[in-house]
Amino acid sequence: MNRFIKQIAVINAFYAGMILFCILFLPATPFAKDPDDAGLVITHQARGVQPGEVVLLQVQSDQPISKIEGTAFGKKVFFYADGVSTSWKGLVGIDLGAQPKKYPVLLTATSIGNKKTQSRYELTVQAKDFPTRRITVQEQYVNPPAEELERIQREDKKVATIFSEISKEKLWSGGFLRPVPGEATSSFGVRSVLNGQARSPHSGTDFRGAEGTPVAAPNAGKIVLAENLYFSGNVVIIDHGWSMFSYFAHLSKISVQEGQEVSVGDLIGSIGMTGRVTGPHLHWSLRLAGARVDPLSLLEILP
Repeated sequence: MNRFIKQIAVINAFYAGMILFCILFLPATPFAKDPDDAGLVITHQARGVQPGEVVLLQVQSDQPISKIEGTAFGKKVFFYADGVSTSWKGLVGIDLGAQPKKYPVLLTATSIGNKKTQSRYELTVQAKDFPTRRITVQEQYVNPPAEELERIQREDKKVATIFSEISKEKLWSGGFLRPVPGEATSSFGVRSVLNGQARSPHSGTDFRGAEGTPVAAPNAGKIVLAENLYFSGNVVIIDHGWSMFSYFAHLSKISVQEGQEVSVGDLIGSIGMTGRVTGPHLHWSLRLAGARVDPLSLLEILP
């Protein structure tokens, strides 16, 4: 019995030695990679990952991609090929009210051969302190008279409905331009105290300019609103496609009509001082998948 056990031990030792030799000295044969499996490398570009910023996502693949679908902050992210089928980009808006923490970005890439590859990326939103401004305006624009309340509610609902719509077509292309040559005079996100009463944060950027100064479309799109609103005065909203909207307020003149298509640089109106203002200027706000974002951040990453 002892001899038998010793023989078994010798045999086991022999095979163990053979296995170790194969591991150490024989070349490994890699598993064959499916040619349609896309290896994705995701990066981002932004002025900062903070409330009110636009983030440009960049996706590189080692295989040709036919489309990329994604979500961030609970909203759909649209991606477009950046010249070649292995390089893609998408825009993400961080809302003015976003809390500082990590947020997942979920991507699904579909190869030319219809093979899907899923990937996850994280954006860590940092806290941001916004200044406070105190200004004095006409009392009717702080505490509106009762007879105007129904109008205000109707207009708020109309604008909110527009911003909630999702256009499946990308209307904009290339970089975005300043709508007027003047410098920004009031920062995005600043906390507003009007006639001593706290109001909503400033969800746009104001530009200095004389009354009558032409206002140009910053990029291509479709006019979805062109009318006078109680607080914002004469307003033009451009749908740039893919849930991106430009909102221009306080115009002295509206030069476009609803349903009209515009190209980058087209005249849409003139600087004015209609609605709740302290002087002539242009208010430009931007919505990206519902997020309130600073248009200047878009100008920087898509010059």
